[in-house]
Amino acid sequence: MEKNKIVFVKDLPNKKITVEREFNAPPADVWRAWTESELLEQWWAPHPYRVETKTMDFREGGHWLYSMVGPNNERHWSKAEFVKINNLKSFETHNFFCDENGVKNPAVGAGTWKNNFIATANGTKVIVEILFSSEKHMETLVEMGFETGFTAALGNLEQYFEAKSR
Repeated sequence: MEKNKIVFVKDLPNKKITVEREFNAPPADVWRAWTESELLEQWWAPHPYRVETKTMDFREGGHWLYSMVGPNNERHWSKAEFVKINNLKSFETHNFFCDENGVKNPAVGAGTWKNNFIATANGTKVIVEILFSSEKHMETLVEMGFETGFTAALGNLEQYFEAKSR
């Protein structure tokens, strides 16, 4: 995969989005950036948004409850429930929009994220598969600008690793 190239595939009939991106960083560093709240807060949100973690417990059965905070201090809450963790290799979450207490917003839908971390000659390839319960839920996320936002966030992560290596 070409450096900094993102592969973004929307498969509506199978209710699935697949995203691939390689980072010039070792797997342990990439893993930490995806599993520690203080690091997630440095890259997860596309600018001008930022992320604030309310609670995080990275273990099977645990969760990450956070808000995307907009430029006018508006908050959009989300929760990721950790389903399966294969240390340094992969983890699976059930993600959904919610209120500040983690109560799911059924109007927006949810997705299952399968995040895989693969060592490469130049660093680490991350493959994210997001499975939706319905085409409507997938379309809603796409219409909200998910591709643009997630692409920007992954660019933030690349900048984080570049700054760290200086």
